[in-house]
Amino acid sequence: MPITITMPALSPTMTEGTLANWQMKEGDTVSSGDVLAEIETDKATMEVEAVDEGTLGKILVPGGTENVAVNTPIAILLEEGEDASALDGFDAGSAPEPATEESDEAPKKDADDGGKKKSADEAAKTSKQDAAPEAKGSSGPALVTKDGERIFSSPVARRIAANEGLDLKSIKGSGPHGRIIKADVEKALASGGAKAAAPEKAASAPAPAAATPPPEGNYEEIPLTSMRKTIARRLSEAKQTIPHFYLTIECELDNLLAMRKELNGRSDDYKISVNDFIIRASALALKKVPTANACWGGDKILQYKDFDVSVAVAIEGGLITPVVRKADQKGLAVISNEMKELATKAKAGKLMPEEYQGGCFSISNLGMFGIKEFSAVINPPQSAILAIGAGEQRPVVRDGALAMATMMSVTLSCDHRVIDGALGAELLKHFKGYIEEPLTMML
Repeated sequence: MPITITMPALSPTMTEGTLANWQMKEGDTVSSGDVLAEIETDKATMEVEAVDEGTLGKILVPGGTENVAVNTPIAILLEEGEDASALDGFDAGSAPEPATEESDEAPKKDADDGGKKKSADEAAKTSKQDAAPEAKGSSGPALVTKDGERIFSSPVARRIAANEGLDLKSIKGSGPHGRIIKADVEKALASGGAKAAAPEKAASAPAPAAATPPPEGNYEEIPLTSMRKTIARRLSEAKQTIPHFYLTIECELDNLLAMRKELNGRSDDYKISVNDFIIRASALALKKVPTANACWGGDKILQYKDFDVSVAVAIEGGLITPVVRKADQKGLAVISNEMKELATKAKAGKLMPEEYQGGCFSISNLGMFGIKEFSAVINPPQSAILAIGAGEQRPVVRDGALAMATMMSVTLSCDHRVIDGALGAELLKHFKGYIEEPLTMML
């Protein structure tokens, strides 16, 4: 019997992704472990390997399709001994339409089958699917309202209407059999269509804000990538739901810079950066103040045993935070080599989920861009992020006299539900101690 290949969940939080491309074509022989396709998530591009053996009988979702929901059938694999005739009458499941304009403009044409019309069985099956209420999320053709009324609409139309708080019952569909399509929703929005009186989301969820008209002038419309959508959603959530407060401290770098120069001059096997010292100092400070190594858990605080440090890495289209695991147990050379490897994989879009998920604490370093001081937004569900400014020569007072020193401003953004002011201040005190006396990091 043919085997249905579905859109995999490549991380615990993944709900949809982009089927970037197929590495195999219909008719190819598939062995266990072969790479079938590449999937783009909001964080990386990952390869999907075959689990079963057989022949790739039919591709259901073409390469380049965006917003493919997890568990959507994307292809059919024929088992050994089966041929294309095994596909006749085989139901791979209801796959949602790709979120493209073409899927709204007109229904897909049937594949050329030599001029033959659909069989009576196929037509009956299609009619039955069109009449069925939406029971499987956004993939079904009809939305059932509270009063039992069925509203037929495309997935794209439903998503836009939900995002804009638009009542689909107020829209007349122009698609086949009165189906509401993307153009209908956009027309209703342009004419100030009726908003839904009561969104069918949780009562506590705020209604989405109406889109702000673009400013006058020439502009280019750039579609959002999956990563940019996720960044927008998560950081909006962070600023709306996390009570941020900020603590800034100045650290003297001269001892650290001298040690870094000496260590790097001893071997060509590593090249330690100031950021590597910062990662280790952060982990050791968390170890000194373990109650800060925690996340908000809704009705509880989750205090973690391992001192993992996430590090923001800028990549094309956004940023990602690979994690240095158990950084308190790793030397500077190990941290340096590990960060180089993680950064390289991040920029190539090849990070695995376990390499960028987890941790309670992040570092965002903009010192290399000459930024003196800034405040970073906490990356939920973490509880703190340390913003690192540039090291620069500044006048300082020592023993009542002016002197020059290399100073660095760091600002800790804290989730006040988890980290109080005194706790955050204690964490920064230990961080400053490690940075200014780097030999203590070696103990």
